[in-house]
Amino acid sequence: MKVPQAGAVAAVIVLALTATGCTGEDEDKGTLSIGIKFDQPGIGLREADGTYTGFDVDVATYVAKELGYKPDRIEFKQVYSNDRELLLQYNEVRFVVASYSINDKRKEKVDFAGPYFVAHQDLMTRAGDTSINKAEDLNSKSLCSVTGSTSAENLKKNLAPKAGLLELASYSDCVVALQDSRVDAMTTDNSILAGYAARKGNEGKFKLTGQTLSNENYGIGVKKGDKDLQGKINDALRKMVKDGSWEAAVKKNFGPDYKYEPAPAVAAVS
Repeated sequence: MKVPQAGAVAAVIVLALTATGCTGEDEDKGTLSIGIKFDQPGIGLREADGTYTGFDVDVATYVAKELGYKPDRIEFKQVYSNDRELLLQYNEVRFVVASYSINDKRKEKVDFAGPYFVAHQDLMTRAGDTSINKAEDLNSKSLCSVTGSTSAENLKKNLAPKAGLLELASYSDCVVALQDSRVDAMTTDNSILAGYAARKGNEGKFKLTGQTLSNENYGIGVKKGDKDLQGKINDALRKMVKDGSWEAAVKKNFGPDYKYEPAPAVAAVS
């Protein structure tokens, strides 16, 4: 029996590792790819210095730790609302933590761990405006939201059909329009609005009206059929709530005035 030379053995090992690395499993690559939003203060934001902040970032980092990944082994990837399912289906990320509301249509394409947070559609106005206290008050006002958002559709269709609607490319653009008095209010999930209101430089400029115009249960999206990962993430979320890390992350990211609901019960894997 001929004994392989050391160089040949090394080559075989390299080939084996290379083949293993092509499976799409992040564990083999030494990193964990997680999809987050890059443009939502308080939720998921890529700061100017390249760091990441927000409640979803804290949740993702905690879950990664429970899965055995230190922060320096996490690779955050930007996701948009319309490509979250595709990134999971094509293994671009292992899971998505991106203000990702659980609904039946999405559950046809992905599985969800959680929920880990309950948000509600709300309104944000300038701090000194006392004329808007409920959705119907917008019938004689102007409103900003993101183009094609379900929040704007819900308000225009069901709550304030006479409101003037300005649709812009991002919520950041709406914040600027609100600050410059080009609109009277903006609407989306209260968690997102609270993040903008609490952001450094915005303190005292805006206020939330405290509406509950919809219920949004945020979940962590995983590839359809990955029950093992779904179950492990659920265990991590339960632990995060139990040890106080969840509540601490809420208070840190949304400011002291944000009225939040207790952590929702994590659903069983089905």
